[in-house]
Amino acid sequence: MNTNAELTGRVALVAGATRGAGRAMAVELGRSGATVYATGRTSRESVSEVGRSTETVEGTAELIEQAGGSGIAVPTDHLRPEQVRALVERIDREQGRLDVLVNDAWGGDRFVGWTARMWEHDLDAGLRVLRLGVESHIVTSRYAVPLLVRRPGGLVIEVTDGTEEFNRDYRGSFYYDLAKVAPLRMAHGLSTELREYGATAVCVTPGWLRSEEMLDTHFRVTERNWRDGCEQDPHFAISETPTFLGRGVAALAGDPDVARWNGHSLSSVGLAREYGFTDVDGSMPDAWRYLTEVVQREGAPVDVTGYR
Repeated sequence: MNTNAELTGRVALVAGATRGAGRAMAVELGRSGATVYATGRTSRESVSEVGRSTETVEGTAELIEQAGGSGIAVPTDHLRPEQVRALVERIDREQGRLDVLVNDAWGGDRFVGWTARMWEHDLDAGLRVLRLGVESHIVTSRYAVPLLVRRPGGLVIEVTDGTEEFNRDYRGSFYYDLAKVAPLRMAHGLSTELREYGATAVCVTPGWLRSEEMLDTHFRVTERNWRDGCEQDPHFAISETPTFLGRGVAALAGDPDVARWNGHSLSSVGLAREYGFTDVDGSMPDAWRYLTEVVQREGAPVDVTGYR
C-alpha cells in the first residue's frame, strides 16, 4: 500500500484509540497521511476502569508519528458530553475541518456476565455495557458530525464485533448482543441522514482480534509467539492483528468512491479483498466464515486451511 499520500490534508478523529483496533486504525490513518486525533480514557495521567496502564492515548500518538503521520493525543471520556464538545471545538480551532470519524469507544467486556440470563444479570453492569458501547458513540457523533458535514466527502465509521449477517444470531449475552448490534443500526441510520450532505456512514468489524489484552491476559503470549496460544484453543489460528482492520479503514478513507458503501456492514477480510491488502504476515484471515462453518458446526475439523 502507498503511504503518506492518500490522506494528506485530511483530519481524522479516532474515538477509543488507546489500544487494539482503535490504536491500529489511528496509526494506519496517520501512515496514509491524515492528521489523527487519538482519544480515549487512559492517558499517562489517568487510567480507565479497563485497568491497563501500558496503553495510552499518548502512546498511540507516538506510534502515529513513528509511522510518518501526525498524531495528537487528547484524553477524553466519550460519556462526558462536555469533554467531547471541547474536543471537537479544539479540532475545529486547530484544523477547521473533520473528514473521518471513527467511533470505536468500548471497554465493556469486563462487565458482561456471559452465563447470566438477562433477568439474572447485574443491572448496573449491564447498563454500563450499553453506556460504553452505545451511548459513547451517540455522544461523539452528536458533537463531531456537525463539523464533519461542513464539506462533502466526510466518512463516519462505526466499529463493532461481528458482521451484520453474523450478528443475526444471538451473541450469548443480552447486554453484549445489544451493544454490538447497535453500531450496525447507528451506521444505517446515519447513512440515511448523511446522504444529503455528501457524507458516508459504514460499520466495520475485525475478525478474532489479537489485541494486547487477548495476547497477554487471555493467552499469555506475545505477537511474536502468538501461535503458541493455539495449544490452548486451536481456533486461535484464525486470529488477526489489529493492523488488518487498520489497513482496511485507511483504504476506505482514501477511496474517492467510498459512498458506494454507504450503510454497509464491512469486515476486515472483505475490505482486504476489495482493496488488495493483507495482514502483516501476508494472509487474509476470514474469521467470520470460519466461525460459522467450523466453530459452530458440530464435528467440523479444526483446520484454517482455506480460511486465511
